Amino acid sequence: MSVVTQVNVNPNPIFDAREERDRWAKLARRAGRFRILIMGRANAGKTTILKKICNTTDEPEIYNSEGEKIDRSSIEPTAKRGIHDINNEMIFQSNPGFIFHDSRGFEAGGSDELQNVKRFVSERSKERKLVNQVHVIWYCIPLDDSRPFQHAEDQFFSEVGTGKVPVVVVFTKCEALEHEAVNILEEQGHSFKDAVKGSANYAKKHLQIAHIKLQNYKYQPKGHVYLQEMEKPNTNCKILVECTADVLDSSTLQAIFVSTQQASLEISIKYAIEKTMYQYLKKDMMKEYMSEDTKDFLWMMLKNTMRYFPYWRVCIRWKKSILLLTMTKTDSLWVPGPFLYPNSV
Repeated sequence: MSVVTQVNVNPNPIFDAREERDRWAKLARRAGRFRILIMGRANAGKTTILKKICNTTDEPEIYNSEGEKIDRSSIEPTAKRGIHDINNEMIFQSNPGFIFHDSRGFEAGGSDELQNVKRFVSERSKERKLVNQVHVIWYCIPLDDSRPFQHAEDQFFSEVGTGKVPVVVVFTKCEALEHEAVNILEEQGHSFKDAVKGSANYAKKHLQIAHIKLQNYKYQPKGHVYLQEMEKPNTNCKILVECTADVLDSSTLQAIFVSTQQASLEISIKYAIEKTMYQYLKKDMMKEYMSEDTKDFLWMMLKNTMRYFPYWRVCIRWKKSILLLTMTKTDSLWVPGPFLYPNSV
């Protein structure tokens, strides 16, 4: 996996560490925690995703809008899903930096539930404090259903404009497409071995159809990801973390989300280098304030730092006023070499 990033260099060469520290302290006090609305039908695997994100197998604690803890048994029965309060907050003790809200799916509440979602997003958008706003929406669509896009999805993406709140569609249970493909190909006379080989193309075709479906809606999501076999202990949500960080327009929210999430160490490293370390590596700053010996020392420091991340290769170079940073995930260990040194292009 390779990540190439272009960063516009701030023309001001001064970087005050104390000022930056104070700025982050103010942001932490102002922002508090990262708030996510997760949507989708009851069998979409939402709780599994949240547990993966928070790195836990425990159930979340639930609080009402007054901050009072709610007895889970009073809201979990299927018969009560339709009257679930979207304003309730779900918090996992393994990562209390996240606050989750669950729409509980439109199939239970019908049009009333859709109106509740509209009202919830609208009211949260008007909140003056950042901590009380909804920062992103994850809409889960399971692909083990013969009709992944149902009336609820058509309604939401056709009628609900979420304003500045980005929506990420999470296609879940993608492995079901390959299982379905194997059965179909075997019925057509293919051997099991050949059916397994051909199942990937079948799944890819149907994923493309799902993507095209999203593009035809009035209110398109800002991003989408595909997840599979999330019930297995060795799977993770790194791709969802990366997509969510990318769709956030606010650098403040982006920093809060990346620092809060526990699913991907790599993305924390990536953003630490992109958003912070590059401040010390500005071309203008180095040219005006540093000697050649200091530059060499700084690059040696970076090279030695990356030894602690042996499966990542990092290359930084400048093109005019743009800092180009490339991070490549490898499958084998490596020894930092001279390619780490910046080149003028």
